[in-house]
Amino acid sequence: MTPSLPALYDAVEHTWPPARRITAGPWMLRVGLGGGKRVSAATAVADVSVSDLAQAEIGMVELGQSPLFMVREGEGELDEILADAGYAIVDPVTLYTLPIGRLTDVPLPRVTAFCIWDPLAIMREIWAEGGIGPARLDVMARAQTKTAILARWKEKPAGTAFVAVHDGVAMVHAVEVLPHQRRMGVAQWIMRAAALWAAQHGAKQIAVLCVTENLPANALYQSLGFSPAGRYHYRNKPQGEDKPNGS
Repeated sequence: MTPSLPALYDAVEHTWPPARRITAGPWMLRVGLGGGKRVSAATAVADVSVSDLAQAEIGMVELGQSPLFMVREGEGELDEILADAGYAIVDPVTLYTLPIGRLTDVPLPRVTAFCIWDPLAIMREIWAEGGIGPARLDVMARAQTKTAILARWKEKPAGTAFVAVHDGVAMVHAVEVLPHQRRMGVAQWIMRAAALWAAQHGAKQIAVLCVTENLPANALYQSLGFSPAGRYHYRNKPQGEDKPNGS
């Protein structure tokens, strides 16, 4: 059975965790320490109104972060409040899921993929080529049940990814394949290796997040049988327009 959307959002939160969470009125603020939007965005934890917006904005500025909000499905009123306040949509994301057995039915070719934690230097180098640096590696380290995948192809390192399990859901993050090793099935073997490891750690579903504009990645996940289960997007203000309302 596909997990509920709140359960999937919860899995995202726990498999890619911020350094700290702060409750401020109807908001959850996150301390990201440079780890990207997902660990830095504020979310609503109760009904919000226009008058609540300044509290979140001021709180994020005091944390040294530009105001940034994650808007999930069913939060249309919040979306309107942010739009009216000048916040623009950034990085719409699709959350895909698949029963884990759909990726554990084919054995991995020998020496194709390995589960390794802590990440090896070559894995860190592959991630760095894709813009995934130390701050995001720190995010990975904060997750509980986790591993990383090192893929090899033609007897050379080819790609890497991070996978963590929360409450029966395996979330795969930071999939990165070296440019000269793409279009050879490497990402497929990474996903299958992640599923095999996750099944051994209690996962029943495997999930992945994909920015809407990343057409090749969306096509990959759909070709493996993943189905859209939810969406979210961020809203921020254009640079130079992030002064808190009412300040």
